[in-house]
Amino acid sequence: MSLFEVPGWRVPAAPFPSTNRKKRKRLSNAAPDKLESAANNIESLMQKLEGADKSKDRKGKKRKIDDMNVKKQPAQPEQGPESARESPHTGKSKKKKKNKTTSDLSEKEQAESVERSGRRKEIPASKKASKREESRSGGGPTSSKPSLKSPGLTDLQAQMKQSLDGARFRLINETLYKSDSGHAYQMMKDDPNIFEEYHKGFRHQVQSWPANPISHYIETLSTYPARTVIADLGCGDAALAKALVPKDLTVLSFDLVSDDKYVIEADICAKLPLPGSESNVEDEESQSNAQVVDVVVCALSLMGTNWPGCIREAWRVLRSGGELKVAEVASRFTDIEAFVSLITSIGFKLKSKDDQNTHFTLFEFRKVSRKHEISEKEWEKILSRGSLLKSCEYKRR
Repeated sequence: MSLFEVPGWRVPAAPFPSTNRKKRKRLSNAAPDKLESAANNIESLMQKLEGADKSKDRKGKKRKIDDMNVKKQPAQPEQGPESARESPHTGKSKKKKKNKTTSDLSEKEQAESVERSGRRKEIPASKKASKREESRSGGGPTSSKPSLKSPGLTDLQAQMKQSLDGARFRLINETLYKSDSGHAYQMMKDDPNIFEEYHKGFRHQVQSWPANPISHYIETLSTYPARTVIADLGCGDAALAKALVPKDLTVLSFDLVSDDKYVIEADICAKLPLPGSESNVEDEESQSNAQVVDVVVCALSLMGTNWPGCIREAWRVLRSGGELKVAEVASRFTDIEAFVSLITSIGFKLKSKDDQNTHFTLFEFRKVSRKHEISEKEWEKILSRGSLLKSCEYKRR
């Protein structure tokens, strides 16, 4: 009895209708052999392809290396038969050079190599010292930065002392410009240290100037004949005398305090300890018996409010036709024409004026006879015109 057989029922022989379907072909027993052979063929083909690519890469790399070697190698002269052994492509010699090891060297060669390496590493003691100095100074061997440190003072204390010295100089400087010469003379007489303090600060200030009028006058007066008598009014530390006296020139230096060597103590705006006369005598022979000075130099010395008195004294002591040389700070002039007019009214004639320097203006005058005697009332008017030169003042810090 079949599975679906039920009593009273009959199952047809073909329960499903037949359809036109393509029958799937089943592999025969020979199909596995064909697949295996196909796989082997593909594998061999892949191996051939990979081998071809590798050979191409090797050839390409080899060409690149050869090109690099050709570029790096300089043109070499003709070589002997030994060089012919080298390969034309790589330039490498077939004969390899054997590197010597320490064991292959003799004892003498080992000692020499150790000595050479020691010399390369050894630094002379002098160079070590110089390097230490450079590291301390913060610069190379050409570093010339001045040290502010004074003996017994720290850097901070030295800077504070320098600031105090500068403030002291500015205070004295303004006092000398804003008072008359009599007050300045008494101040220096009461405390001679003020003179030294002032000129110490003045020497420090000169270092920042583009030019120094004293240097100009030293160069100019060096060409004058021997035994020329020069009066340096407001000489400071007598730099003019120190430079010109060894050249057989006579330099008489005057300032508020004497240094017992070059400087003669005097109030240059009141009375010079030199012979001379105020009288306007036309007889040159009579005048030459009194005046002995050939040149008067006033280099930055017209400081007091009564500075015209210094020009008056210069006329009194100069020979007829003598020279007056004045150098002043350019910023002091309120009216240069009025300044020149004042000096000519005392008895001088302007020879030249040089204002090319940015800091200073230089004048040269020649002594001439006065047109008439100057009365005391006229002198009071002349001496009261000191405001034509402003005082030098410094900015408050």
